[in-house]
Amino acid sequence: MSDLPSTALLSAADATPIGSGLDRPESVHVTGDGGLVVSHRGRGISRVTPDGRISTHGPNPAMANGTELTPNGIAPQPDGSTLIANIGEGGGIWRLTADERLEPVLMEAEGIPLAAANFVMTDEQGRIWITVSTIKQPRYQAYSDKVADGLVVLVENGRARILADDICFANECRLTPDGAGLVVSETFSRRITRFDFGTEGLTNRRTLAQFGRGDFPDGIRFDSAGNLWVTCIVSNRLWRVAPDGTARLILEDCDHALVDRVETALSEGRMGREHFYDTGESRLGNIASIAFSKDESRAYLGSLCGTSILSIPIPKGDQA
Repeated sequence: MSDLPSTALLSAADATPIGSGLDRPESVHVTGDGGLVVSHRGRGISRVTPDGRISTHGPNPAMANGTELTPNGIAPQPDGSTLIANIGEGGGIWRLTADERLEPVLMEAEGIPLAAANFVMTDEQGRIWITVSTIKQPRYQAYSDKVADGLVVLVENGRARILADDICFANECRLTPDGAGLVVSETFSRRITRFDFGTEGLTNRRTLAQFGRGDFPDGIRFDSAGNLWVTCIVSNRLWRVAPDGTARLILEDCDHALVDRVETALSEGRMGREHFYDTGESRLGNIASIAFSKDESRAYLGSLCGTSILSIPIPKGDQA
């Protein structure tokens, strides 16, 4: 990626906070009325109305397998419920019902516990897609570019099957716009991996984008033009990756001293949770997910450490 522009189109000064008092708003989704649904640690979700009013939903405290629920990816459903990937010690995929009950949906696949469930989404066919960052417990044992035991799980017709079991800390995944492929964030190998998807499962694995120092890809989402937008924790960079793999730096608020600390810890095999929750001098809070307004004039960014959702303009025309 050395041939990429080194200057971002946007900086932290272009980001507008929406809401306040959110707790680990890692995953963000836009609702039909232009509001937001975000994950909320220890409860379930928070809803943010278009005028910025916040309501938090879920048991207080929400417990999953005897430990506090730590929602990572969430997937709002048409019936008013929300699927939640619990990356906390209790693991598993849970459903927060419309009347705020917490119910287990899937705790294992092919006999393997979903202990570090990272992400969940549903597609137009009603299938559930899940990523599990690692099967190691505790999960910080997989904070390494030398461990690749993350899972991609598909639930179809009530049956859960593992489509991939060798992902380097599996994070968000997305179906390609044509439905013929799947892309996955491999956080600690710093890459976006693409597969073809068909009757044989996931095939033809290749790298769509390889990132460099400080860039640990987390949340991803396609826009209507087929570009994949990638949020990177630690570096607090937002990249836009074209279908041919060409990447453009859109937003950056990088604390290089923080990057040095994390990269040193990674190389010495001592990286831990504290490195994900160290924001250094960055004002973006370790951006971890992205969603778009209906007209794609703005993007909304979730984060590991922020207390608000960040809204940024999407560059248009020649400047993009």
